[in-house]
Amino acid sequence: MTMATRTFTAHVPDELADKVDRIAERRERSRGWVIKQALAAWVADEEERHRLTQEALADADAGRVTEHARVQDWAQRLSAANLGDTGQ
Repeated sequence: MTMATRTFTAHVPDELADKVDRIAERRERSRGWVIKQALAAWVADEEERHRLTQEALADADAGRVTEHARVQDWAQRLSAANLGDTGQ
């Protein structure tokens, strides 16, 4: 079964195009193959980001939230722990 395809045209900076060309050469693939792989990965990331955002909004709408002050306290403790600060 052959998948239907469409052609996209985009203007990209020369430096980015050169990087794509180097990757294609290194992978022994076409420029189109590299771009298709990159686009598929980006779309998957964007879809996951959207799903997580919708999930977070649903949690907020349902009242499943954490107070800002508790988050700030947690972040300060985490920062102090990472810096080796005992808080004294």
